[in-house]
Amino acid sequence: MPAKVAGTSQEQEKGEASGNRVLPAEDGPCGRPEITEDFLDMNPYSRSGVALKKVKGVVIHYVANPGSTAKENRDYFNNLQNTHITKASSHYIVGLDGEIIQCIPQNEISYASNNRNKDTISIECCHPGKDGKFNEKTYDSVVRLTAWICKMYGLSSQNVIRHYDVTGKMCPKYYVKHEQAWREFCNKVQECLEKRLIIIEK
Repeated sequence: MPAKVAGTSQEQEKGEASGNRVLPAEDGPCGRPEITEDFLDMNPYSRSGVALKKVKGVVIHYVANPGSTAKENRDYFNNLQNTHITKASSHYIVGLDGEIIQCIPQNEISYASNNRNKDTISIECCHPGKDGKFNEKTYDSVVRLTAWICKMYGLSSQNVIRHYDVTGKMCPKYYVKHEQAWREFCNKVQECLEKRLIIIEK
Protein backbone atom coordinates (compact mmCIF):
# COMPACT_ATOMS: atom_id res chain seq x y z
CA MET A 1 0.00 0.00 0.00
CA PRO A 2 1.24 3.53 -0.72
CA ALA A 3 2.44 5.57 2.23
CA LYS A 4 -0.42 7.28 4.02
CA VAL A 5 0.22 11.03 4.05
CA ALA A 6 -1.30 13.08 6.84
CA GLY A 7 -2.61 16.50 6.01
CA THR A 8 -2.81 16.03 2.24
CA SER A 9 -5.83 16.04 -0.03
CA GLN A 10 -7.78 13.00 -1.14
CA GLU A 11 -6.61 13.71 -4.68
CA GLN A 12 -2.97 13.58 -3.56
CA GLU A 13 -3.45 10.26 -1.79
CA LYS A 14 -5.03 8.77 -4.90
CA GLY A 15 -2.32 10.26 -7.09
CA GLU A 16 -4.84 11.98 -9.31
CA ALA A 17 -3.94 15.11 -11.29
CA SER A 18 -5.90 18.09 -10.11
CA GLY A 19 -4.70 20.97 -12.28
CA ASN A 20 -3.39 24.16 -10.72
CA ARG A 21 -5.03 23.91 -7.33
CA VAL A 22 -3.58 26.03 -4.53
CA LEU A 23 -3.37 24.44 -1.09
CA PRO A 24 -3.38 27.29 1.46
CA ALA A 25 -0.72 27.68 4.12
CA GLU A 26 -1.37 26.35 7.61
CA ASP A 27 -0.39 28.00 10.88
CA GLY A 28 2.64 27.01 12.91
CA PRO A 29 6.35 26.51 12.18
CA CYS A 30 5.63 23.03 10.81
CA GLY A 31 2.33 23.85 9.17
CA ARG A 32 2.00 23.24 5.46
CA PRO A 33 3.34 26.14 3.38
CA GLU A 34 1.22 27.33 0.47
CA ILE A 35 1.58 24.78 -2.35
CA THR A 36 0.39 24.88 -5.94
CA GLU A 37 -0.43 21.45 -7.30
CA ASP A 38 0.64 21.27 -10.93
CA PHE A 39 1.11 17.56 -11.43
CA LEU A 40 3.09 16.25 -14.37
CA ASP A 41 1.37 14.17 -17.02
CA MET A 42 1.71 10.45 -16.51
CA ASN A 43 4.65 9.34 -18.67
CA PRO A 44 7.70 7.06 -18.39
CA TYR A 45 10.23 9.92 -18.39
CA SER A 46 9.12 12.01 -15.43
CA ARG A 47 6.02 10.58 -13.74
CA SER A 48 5.78 6.82 -13.83
CA GLY A 49 3.04 6.45 -11.24
CA VAL A 50 5.08 3.85 -9.36
CA ALA A 51 4.02 3.80 -5.72
CA LEU A 52 6.26 5.29 -3.03
CA LYS A 53 5.57 2.77 -0.30
CA LYS A 54 7.70 4.20 2.49
CA VAL A 55 9.40 7.51 3.20
CA LYS A 56 12.68 7.48 5.11
CA GLY A 57 14.10 10.83 4.10
CA VAL A 58 13.92 14.14 2.25
CA VAL A 59 16.48 14.92 -0.46
CA ILE A 60 17.45 18.50 -1.30
CA HIS A 61 18.54 19.35 -4.85
CA TYR A 62 19.29 22.49 -6.83
CA VAL A 63 18.29 23.19 -10.43
CA ALA A 64 21.05 23.27 -13.03
CA ASN A 65 19.94 26.55 -14.60
CA PRO A 66 20.53 29.67 -12.44
CA GLY A 67 17.77 32.26 -12.56
CA SER A 68 15.11 29.88 -13.87
CA THR A 69 11.66 29.75 -12.27
CA ALA A 70 9.84 26.92 -10.56
CA LYS A 71 7.30 26.83 -13.39
CA GLU A 72 10.00 26.64 -16.05
CA ASN A 73 11.60 23.68 -14.31
CA ARG A 74 8.23 22.01 -13.81
CA ASP A 75 7.50 22.40 -17.53
CA TYR A 76 10.94 21.02 -18.41
CA PHE A 77 10.15 17.88 -16.44
CA ASN A 78 6.76 17.56 -18.09
CA ASN A 79 8.21 18.01 -21.58
CA LEU A 80 10.59 15.08 -21.15
CA GLN A 81 7.74 12.90 -22.36
CA ASN A 82 8.31 14.57 -25.74
CA THR A 83 12.08 15.17 -25.79
CA HIS A 84 13.15 11.87 -24.20
CA ILE A 85 16.42 13.57 -23.15
CA THR A 86 16.54 11.84 -19.79
CA LYS A 87 14.40 10.66 -16.91
CA ALA A 88 14.07 13.39 -14.30
CA SER A 89 11.57 14.97 -11.92
CA SER A 90 11.01 15.89 -8.28
CA HIS A 91 8.05 16.00 -5.95
CA TYR A 92 8.44 19.73 -5.32
CA ILE A 93 10.16 22.73 -6.86
CA VAL A 94 10.73 25.87 -4.80
CA GLY A 95 11.07 29.08 -6.82
CA LEU A 96 12.98 32.33 -6.44
CA ASP A 97 10.01 34.02 -4.75
CA GLY A 98 9.53 31.12 -2.35
CA GLU A 99 6.64 29.71 -4.37
CA ILE A 100 6.21 25.93 -4.20
CA ILE A 101 4.98 23.79 -7.08
CA GLN A 102 4.13 20.16 -6.43
CA CYS A 103 4.88 18.07 -9.52
CA ILE A 104 4.20 14.58 -8.20
CA PRO A 105 1.94 13.28 -5.40
CA GLN A 106 3.82 12.14 -2.32
CA ASN A 107 2.64 8.57 -2.73
CA GLU A 108 4.47 8.20 -6.06
CA ILE A 109 8.22 8.09 -6.72
CA SER A 110 10.07 10.85 -8.54
CA TYR A 111 13.16 10.49 -10.73
CA ALA A 112 15.56 12.57 -8.67
CA SER A 113 17.70 10.64 -6.22
CA ASN A 114 18.86 7.49 -7.95
CA ASN A 115 18.68 4.48 -5.61
CA ARG A 116 16.87 6.60 -2.99
CA ASN A 117 13.90 7.34 -5.25
CA LYS A 118 12.20 4.37 -3.61
CA ASP A 119 12.07 5.86 -0.11
CA THR A 120 12.49 9.65 -0.26
CA ILE A 121 10.66 12.87 -1.11
CA SER A 122 12.69 15.17 -3.38
CA ILE A 123 12.77 18.96 -3.42
CA GLU A 124 14.38 20.93 -6.26
CA CYS A 125 15.42 24.49 -5.40
CA CYS A 126 15.82 27.44 -7.73
CA HIS A 127 18.73 29.84 -7.17
CA PRO A 128 19.84 33.15 -8.70
CA GLY A 129 23.54 32.59 -9.38
CA LYS A 130 26.17 30.11 -10.51
CA ASP A 131 27.28 29.41 -6.95
CA GLY A 132 23.92 27.70 -6.30
CA LYS A 133 23.19 29.55 -3.06
CA PHE A 134 19.47 29.90 -2.33
CA ASN A 135 18.15 33.41 -1.86
CA GLU A 136 16.31 34.26 1.35
CA LYS A 137 12.80 33.60 0.05
CA THR A 138 13.73 30.24 -1.43
CA TYR A 139 15.70 29.25 1.67
CA ASP A 140 12.92 30.06 4.11
CA SER A 141 10.35 28.26 1.98
CA VAL A 142 12.51 25.15 1.62
CA VAL A 143 13.11 25.01 5.38
CA ARG A 144 9.38 25.14 6.09
CA LEU A 145 8.49 22.64 3.36
CA THR A 146 11.16 20.22 4.57
CA ALA A 147 10.02 20.52 8.20
CA TRP A 148 6.39 19.94 7.19
CA ILE A 149 7.33 16.78 5.29
CA CYS A 150 9.46 15.56 8.19
CA LYS A 151 6.55 16.14 10.56
CA MET A 152 4.21 14.06 8.39
CA TYR A 153 6.51 11.06 8.30
CA GLY A 154 7.94 11.25 11.82
CA LEU A 155 11.40 12.22 10.57
CA SER A 156 14.04 14.54 12.00
CA SER A 157 16.67 16.75 10.37
CA GLN A 158 18.99 13.73 10.46
CA ASN A 159 16.82 12.27 7.71
CA VAL A 160 17.35 15.32 5.47
CA ILE A 161 20.12 14.72 2.95
CA ARG A 162 21.64 16.18 -0.20
CA HIS A 163 21.72 14.53 -3.61
CA TYR A 164 25.48 14.56 -3.00
CA ASP A 165 25.02 12.23 -0.02
CA VAL A 166 23.41 9.64 -2.30
CA THR A 167 25.68 9.71 -5.37
CA GLY A 168 28.50 12.19 -4.79
CA LYS A 169 27.00 14.58 -7.35
CA MET A 170 27.72 18.27 -6.69
CA CYS A 171 24.10 18.95 -5.77
CA PRO A 172 22.97 21.21 -4.21
CA LYS A 173 26.23 22.89 -5.20
CA TYR A 174 26.58 25.64 -2.60
CA TYR A 175 25.57 23.34 0.24
CA VAL A 176 28.09 20.70 -0.82
CA LYS A 177 30.94 23.20 -1.04
CA HIS A 178 29.95 24.86 2.25
CA GLU A 179 29.38 22.18 4.87
CA GLN A 180 28.65 24.72 7.60
CA ALA A 181 25.85 26.24 5.50
CA TRP A 182 24.35 22.76 5.10
CA ARG A 183 24.52 22.12 8.84
CA GLU A 184 22.82 25.46 9.45
CA PHE A 185 20.05 24.51 7.02
CA CYS A 186 19.44 21.23 8.83
CA ASN A 187 19.49 23.04 12.17
CA LYS A 188 16.78 25.41 10.91
CA VAL A 189 14.62 22.43 9.96
CA GLN A 190 15.12 20.89 13.39
CA GLU A 191 14.26 24.19 15.07
CA CYS A 192 10.90 24.16 13.27
CA LEU A 193 10.23 20.63 14.44
CA GLU A 194 11.14 21.39 18.03
CA LYS A 195 9.02 24.55 18.09
CA ARG A 196 6.08 22.41 16.98
CA LEU A 197 6.65 20.08 19.93
CA ILE A 198 6.70 23.00 22.38
CA ILE A 199 3.44 24.34 20.95
CA ILE A 200 1.77 20.92 21.34
CA GLU A 201 2.93 20.58 24.96
CA LYS A 202 1.29 23.89 25.85
